[in-house]
Amino acid sequence: MKKVLAIAPYPYLPFFSGGQKFIAHFFEHLGSAIDLTVISVAENDFSLAKSYKTIPLLKKSFSRYIDRSLIAKLINLTKKEGFDTIICEHPYFAWLAFAVRKRTGVKVIIHTHNIEYQRFRSTGKWWWPVLKQYEKNSFEKADGLFFITPEDREFAINNWKIEKEKCIDLPFGVEIKSYPEDKAYYRQTVIQKHAIGDNERIFLFNGLLNYQPNIEALKIILDKINPLLIAHAALKYKIIICGKGLPEEMNDLKDYRDKNIIYAGFVDSIEAYLKATDIFLNPVQSGGGVKTKMVEAIAYGATVIATETGATGILKDVCGDKLVIVADDDWEGFAKAVVEDTNKPIETPAEYYNYYSWEKIINNLLIRLSDHTTCQTKDN
Repeated sequence: MKKVLAIAPYPYLPFFSGGQKFIAHFFEHLGSAIDLTVISVAENDFSLAKSYKTIPLLKKSFSRYIDRSLIAKLINLTKKEGFDTIICEHPYFAWLAFAVRKRTGVKVIIHTHNIEYQRFRSTGKWWWPVLKQYEKNSFEKADGLFFITPEDREFAINNWKIEKEKCIDLPFGVEIKSYPEDKAYYRQTVIQKHAIGDNERIFLFNGLLNYQPNIEALKIILDKINPLLIAHAALKYKIIICGKGLPEEMNDLKDYRDKNIIYAGFVDSIEAYLKATDIFLNPVQSGGGVKTKMVEAIAYGATVIATETGATGILKDVCGDKLVIVADDDWEGFAKAVVEDTNKPIETPAEYYNYYSWEKIINNLLIRLSDHTTCQTKDN
């Protein structure tokens, strides 16, 4: 890759969800290494894009996904700027990239965040079979594919017979490069802000709370896991809930304030809360793909208790004892794991940062791409 055009189909700056954060950080780090231009919707705050160029070319309405006027615009832009590669975030604009490739010869890479049809099937969308066929066809036609999880890559290779050589791992990355030394400082900051006792353990759940899998997980914490924790009289703790989009009918969780629940809402620095946390709770049971909040939690020093579904996509071999997996629907086992792991001050293994730091990810990506196509960094 010498000069790249990326298509981001929705607002991601500033980011509020794990998927938006993935796109924002990927572009920022990739733009520091190569010549990158991103087209997206005008609703982004493009002043936050520091290392790459941006063009607000996509319509705000859903019709942008079938806007055939984009074909001529991107063909002209590709010829004018000399792009050699198009990266599509998700497969939704693969049809557009293929049309441009036909006229210009650019390579097309699809950056998957999940196997999309599986995610929509798990959330009950009736049209998932149509998406499945489109997604499979897009994978077959692409010149390259970036996969956020090894499981998704293996699914594409084994179930859809996608060529192994064009499948590349691109995990969700973290900014931090080693185990944080300032956890004690942020713990004091958080306990003072929320009037938590020095002897109380901090448990955390965060995510976009108008996203169905997250709100389902929150309700499991409130109504199934927390009552089991309360039954352990010797356990002193608070559960902090962070994230925007909590449904109005849940009334800011006021009914749970006397049950060790603190609703912090959207916070400016989730990293501070992750550093303060003893255990991150991840009882997610649907949604597909890697749970980005879990990747960050381990990086910032929290131990994660997760369901088997919640732990999907993370490279377990590099987590050491910082990841504890419990069977889906086993809430007694989940609560037991929380109690047993509350007082285990274990550091995140160095191998974890070697795999999940953005610096390592981009370096490995460019090396892998250079094996198959010309790849030129900004330093060249």
